[in-house]
Amino acid sequence: MHPSEQLPDKQLAKRSFERAAAGYDRAAVLQREVAERLLQRLDLMKIEPRRILDLGCGTGGCIPALMRRYRGAEVVALDIAQPMLLRAQQRGRWLRKPRCVCADAERLPLAAGSFDLLFSNLMLQWCVDIEAVFRELRRVLRPGGLLLFTSFGPDTLHELRTSWAQVDGYAHVNAFLDMHDVGDALVKTRFADPVMDSERLTLTYGDARQLMRELKQIGAHNVTSGRPRGLTGKSQLQRLLQAYEHFRRAGVLPASYEIVNGHAWRGEDSATMAVPLDRTRRA
Repeated sequence: MHPSEQLPDKQLAKRSFERAAAGYDRAAVLQREVAERLLQRLDLMKIEPRRILDLGCGTGGCIPALMRRYRGAEVVALDIAQPMLLRAQQRGRWLRKPRCVCADAERLPLAAGSFDLLFSNLMLQWCVDIEAVFRELRRVLRPGGLLLFTSFGPDTLHELRTSWAQVDGYAHVNAFLDMHDVGDALVKTRFADPVMDSERLTLTYGDARQLMRELKQIGAHNVTSGRPRGLTGKSQLQRLLQAYEHFRRAGVLPASYEIVNGHAWRGEDSATMAVPLDRTRRA
């Protein structure tokens, strides 16, 4: 399969999350757990932000915690799916609601140097060009500002990917960047002191159909460019279910997730000094 076919189809992902907004919170068990762990990492960060961007906020589940932690800060919620933002804007209290922006993370309609903290939980894996995203994030961060994020790593849903590989040659599971590639992209885009680590979380299911229904409920089903275009036939589905049964342990089927954690700072731009050409010649 050509590498481009493993990239997410952004418009398909956008439509998928738009449709998932109404039932997202009921199914997003993993997303809430990862969000809670990411919020706890702020305990280790010496920062008192005045403006916070919740990037890829979804329904805004992290907004109340960010507002409680930083009581004087303005929180801006940004997502590519407007139905998600309609729920996010209800977060907070009557006199303190988030400002909402519907936009693509690769082209932010935000002023340079306008945020002190960029917080992003499980959004970056849906972007096509990670370096373009990081360039935009560095642009909107103030010097000394912090980027804190999670993403999915390549071992995510490896049981489902392995099972589908026994059925056909199409991409049925989204592909995700390795932790080291994400770290390299931070360095290339001139973020300072990047720190990366990963952890594994496993959810269990009675059968593979339950897992696939949940992925669809949260909008995280297959949105790769190389996905099969037709409907999955009964025989294909049956072969998938049989293949997945090889992973059954203690009566349940596992679904593994590799969670990539990262943070980096927006350092000061190095100063440059212009020297007139005539002075250079005299020297």
